[in-house]
Amino acid sequence: MTEETDLALIDDDFSGGVADAAGPAGPPEKSALDQKINEVFGGAVVRKDLVKAVKGNAIVPSFVLEYLLGQYAASDDEATIQAGIESVRKILADHYVHRNQAELIKSNIREKGRYRVIDKVQVQLNEKDDTYEAEFANLGIKQVLVSPATVKAHPKLLVGGVWCICDIEYQHSDNARVVPWILGSIKPIQLSNFDFDGYVTSRLEFTTDEWIDLLIQSVGFNPELFGRRAKLIQLVRLIPFVERNYNLVELGPKGTGKSHIFSEFSPHGMLISGGEVTVPKLFVNNSNGRIGLVGYWDVVAFDEFAGKKKRTDKALVDIMKNYMANKSFSRGVETLGAEASMVFVGNTSHNVPYMLKHSDLFDELPESYHDSAYLDRLHFYIPGWEVDTIRSEMFSEGYGFVVDYIAEVLKSMRSADYSDRYQKHFTLGSDISTRDRDSIHKTFSGLMKIIYPHGEATKAEIEEILRFAIEGRKRVKDQILRIDSTMAEVKFGYSDKAGEWRVVTTLEEDEYSAYYRQRGGDEGDVEVATNGTDSHAPGPVEVAPKPEALFEGHREFQENQRGVAYETLLLPYLRGATDITVVDPYIRLPHQGRNLVDLLALLASAKDAADEIVVKLVTKEDKGDFQQQHLLMLKDIQDGAASVGIKFNVKWDETIHDRSITADNGWRILLGRGLDIFQKGSGSQFDMGARRQEFRQVVAFGVTYMRESNE
Repeated sequence: MTEETDLALIDDDFSGGVADAAGPAGPPEKSALDQKINEVFGGAVVRKDLVKAVKGNAIVPSFVLEYLLGQYAASDDEATIQAGIESVRKILADHYVHRNQAELIKSNIREKGRYRVIDKVQVQLNEKDDTYEAEFANLGIKQVLVSPATVKAHPKLLVGGVWCICDIEYQHSDNARVVPWILGSIKPIQLSNFDFDGYVTSRLEFTTDEWIDLLIQSVGFNPELFGRRAKLIQLVRLIPFVERNYNLVELGPKGTGKSHIFSEFSPHGMLISGGEVTVPKLFVNNSNGRIGLVGYWDVVAFDEFAGKKKRTDKALVDIMKNYMANKSFSRGVETLGAEASMVFVGNTSHNVPYMLKHSDLFDELPESYHDSAYLDRLHFYIPGWEVDTIRSEMFSEGYGFVVDYIAEVLKSMRSADYSDRYQKHFTLGSDISTRDRDSIHKTFSGLMKIIYPHGEATKAEIEEILRFAIEGRKRVKDQILRIDSTMAEVKFGYSDKAGEWRVVTTLEEDEYSAYYRQRGGDEGDVEVATNGTDSHAPGPVEVAPKPEALFEGHREFQENQRGVAYETLLLPYLRGATDITVVDPYIRLPHQGRNLVDLLALLASAKDAADEIVVKLVTKEDKGDFQQQHLLMLKDIQDGAASVGIKFNVKWDETIHDRSITADNGWRILLGRGLDIFQKGSGSQFDMGARRQEFRQVVAFGVTYMRESNE
């Protein structure tokens, strides 16, 4: 009996269970950076692993939890931290509203007459009664009267809703039309004030590397597991919060944390599903004149934006184009302006060379958005395929800014402009268009404000973020050139004051140059000349030698034999195959998983980088204590294979015993022991056998090669 499993669901089902199985760890040892952070920013920072410690089953954004932790546990004293954690846990237990406990909370309000709750509150105007009425998302009560003064002080209550700490009263009335719930007080969960000058002064206490690491820890990640470029990519995700009307897109594999910052990081950002976007919700409702999300939020992010077949509203696309270009939209005859940055995040289903060979890097977008006029309004394209899939060890245990503190800092800098800070050292290329230049300026200004809020940096530091800003816009423009052949090609680069020209390229341009330079109207296939010669030049034609026929039949290998590797044992029989089935009942233990990865890596290296192949594993599921680890291992293998153009999936079959590999090129390989043919090595990372299979000893095994067709 076979059963196919969806490995994409495994992260949700099991990723928390394995990490939590060991129980809570002791307090992490403070690094020198953590000590410095506490000395300079005491009271404004919190240990980032505490959020997990207090969250429990509460479906509540991180900035809400960190707001509470900032009140009770913003310290480096362990006793204070533990007391603070207990206080926050008690507050959540007593006042956070779980949907399934709503009736109990309502009973508490009735019995006590007044009760404090933490919930997401949204307000609507009841035109018939000329009153403002609140709806509590988890508590489930509606039509709670709100004073106009409260709405005026907190206008975001009208759009999208705001997490708040509220006092609710209960007064029953014999009049059925009178709602018994009364809003006693309301306090949005966000910082009320902070000292910006003190923030800038304190920044000077840190080196650039230390400051970047502090910011990465504030986002929630361990900076030791990120390279410099990976850190910059994470910081670009913050630019929409610090730069007005910034248009950002990130497309890449799922599970890389693309939407995390926009849902969890700031009370000034709103994350909505791409399928829920409408003109009234986003811009203006012409029936009642109410302004949409862009009028109230600093950042509006669209999750799950990709999907070729998604239905889109052409009117919305047209309004969005105008807003992204001109920062304005129309309400009847009136034109309104707004400052909200727009972020578009979505998943890709192919790797980079495949997209470059067959289409472009915007291939996954809905058809209405796969348009040069819309794409040209994007300031930066984050290469999501460069971002690692989020793993448990990537989360920080160090100190970072309390989220609402850094969110207010970024918000306060939105009106500043640092875009000219590079001009005393460098000059952009003369043929870079106004729109390209504006995009580069906005990205550069955003990164300057985030990393160098004091406005000063060395020439090398400025050059680093200028190159990164140019690359992000070049990625957008180069893909537009593939879509629209009428667009003029641009030389992206800059000159220093000595006149030396410095070219900027994208990383994928350097890696896949054969596919990158296609223009709109080019053929999908790329012909690459070999041996350094022009394939169309006249001259004698060299005839390639006929390949030696592959062995058919059975072979035996002896115990302790060396010189055996998948590269010679299996790969010659799998070349050219696009659909391969591996049958092996035991791919459970880590070393068995590594064997499978070794084979997949060989297959990936042997194919064209822009091609995709399908590999199916038929195996038995571990039903015992290690089921979670087994499934997570296979999910990790699937994610890694996808990045190199292999679509790997698993089918369970509890009846199998024999091991084999079947390929659609006509070969079938019978493996007596499956892929597990090597003896256990020393385990040292310096063991040669850990680097090359031919240096390892094998166990005794046999293999049979069978030709099943005449291809």
